[in-house]
Amino acid sequence: MNRFVLTDAQWAMMEPHCLGKPGDPGRGGKNNRLFVEAVLWIARTGSPWRDLPRAFGNWITVYTRFRD
Repeated sequence: MNRFVLTDAQWAMMEPHCLGKPGDPGRGGKNNRLFVEAVLWIARTGSPWRDLPRAFGNWITVYTRFRD
């Protein structure tokens, strides 16, 4: 995806509060920004999870992380 929902400035403020950063205990997320963008895409479009574009990754992986 060439266009992101979040600007770099917005992401810079949000990033320190995301779980799954390197150094956090437990399993880490590979790309927190992409995950947040995927969730925002679902919220913005109202589409079912199965319609998530492949650019955001496997829909079931994103959904499972969101559910957890």
